[in-house]
Amino acid sequence: MARIVQKFGGTSVGDLDRIRHVATLVKAEYDRGNEVTVVPSAMAGITNGLVENVNAISRLHDTREYDAIVSTGEQVTAGLLALALQNIGVPARSWAAWQLPIRTDDMHGKARIKEIETAKLIERFGEGQVAVVAGFQGLSPQNRITTLGRGGSDTSAVALAAALNADRCDIYTDVDGVYTTDPRIVPKARKLTRITYEEMLEMASQGAKVLQTRAVELAMNQGVRLQVRSTFEDAPGTLVVDEDEIVEQQVVSGIAYSRDEAKITIVGVEDRPGIAVGIFGPLSDAGINVDMIVQNISAESGRTDMTFTVGKSDFDRASALLDEIGETINYRSIDLDDNVVKISVIGVGMRSHAGVAKQMFGALAEKGINIQVISTSEIKISILIAEEYTELALRALHTAYGLDQD
Repeated sequence: MARIVQKFGGTSVGDLDRIRHVATLVKAEYDRGNEVTVVPSAMAGITNGLVENVNAISRLHDTREYDAIVSTGEQVTAGLLALALQNIGVPARSWAAWQLPIRTDDMHGKARIKEIETAKLIERFGEGQVAVVAGFQGLSPQNRITTLGRGGSDTSAVALAAALNADRCDIYTDVDGVYTTDPRIVPKARKLTRITYEEMLEMASQGAKVLQTRAVELAMNQGVRLQVRSTFEDAPGTLVVDEDEIVEQQVVSGIAYSRDEAKITIVGVEDRPGIAVGIFGPLSDAGINVDMIVQNISAESGRTDMTFTVGKSDFDRASALLDEIGETINYRSIDLDDNVVKISVIGVGMRSHAGVAKQMFGALAEKGINIQVISTSEIKISILIAEEYTELALRALHTAYGLDQD
């Protein structure tokens, strides 16, 4: 007997027929004698519709009421899935987060899980019952419903797996695993049988949509074994595991990209102590996340150029804020460009191999692609290029690092 957590995304439970199909996948685990907890997302499109309704009523809404409304999508799916399981002979019960409870902080709209009380679930396992727990939600210290941020059902599932000491957490989605890059752009992309937590964390944070970043981080910290599987194909998925479980590391395991990037260059800013905090402090205070940062020597003595990236949704706000603080930081001009893409080459094998960056730069130079910004970490090299070269760059790098399928 094993203890399994199964999470199903919005497309997996997109309509009643798909919910019935998901019930058969849950039944298969149940019939193996396993203790099963299921975490469903809201049906595809439901949460977006709820958010639109909230904004239509009140643009400057009370976030507590926002959470009360948008959390209902998962509760509906959980109830429907429990009924579908009962109809095929599987004893099942749906649970809202407050019924366990799943305790969070009080940051409505982006709450973080603090504790999960599992005694009730374990008691029901002993009675042979499957638990269907609504994802994406929790309970604040004030006993109000909270939500975990978009994609939060992944985090719900991993947190439950950790709290239950589950043997595995299966994330079911509309793809059959984690690929070396986006197969819609690079037809030669191949599915990975295993990937390390660190690599998956970088892939998720750099634009891969398979898993939520917070969920991967939690799995790594808690040692939860993850498996990404397809809801619609009966095929092995990709295991996300500790680095020690992968015998021979690829130098590069995958290539991620993000179109959600905008570049800002402050030209001719004063080169003096405190200038960086004068720029990035107000951006941080405004809740604007800054990613890549490069400081250059300006052509003018005593001046420097500062280039950085923000998310496209923050582009206009960041530009307006820099206009407001213009006199304080005393710059010559600002160059704005939202037609860029970030491409990241990722692999734990980089730690022990030299020449990875050289290979990247050479492959792009051969295709005539200019690199605008470069940043590196221990297992990642990220670059910023013009968006029009996205597909060409991905294919060139995928081939250069020997990731193409045979």
